[in-house]
Amino acid sequence: LHRLARQIPLKQAMGMILTARRVSADEGLRMGFVNAVVPAADLKAETARWVADILRASPMSVRASKAVVNRGLEETGVEAAMANQPDYPEFIAWRTSADALEGPRAFAEKRAPDWKGR
Repeated sequence: LHRLARQIPLKQAMGMILTARRVSADEGLRMGFVNAVVPAADLKAETARWVADILRASPMSVRASKAVVNRGLEETGVEAAMANQPDYPEFIAWRTSADALEGPRAFAEKRAPDWKGR
């Protein structure tokens, strides 16, 4: 109940919740709470693509991004989340990490980053 109402427009969420209406995967994709729809035979390959994309990023940035999003949703609004973000421990850890320096350096040097996760 809590997640759906935060992932799609409230009226759509309430309609599904109050009527117990199920939606197809394609409708979930259109509503925005499904990331991809593929045939069952392609599920492992699609999952591998998602995992590969995430693993290409800095572990520090993935961790910080997830934490900042979750903490930001607890704030009273976007403005409060933006104002308080510099104080989030996970943001501080990422911002002061070796990975935060490695990303721009690798970009400038036109090479793949060598993430350390610290």
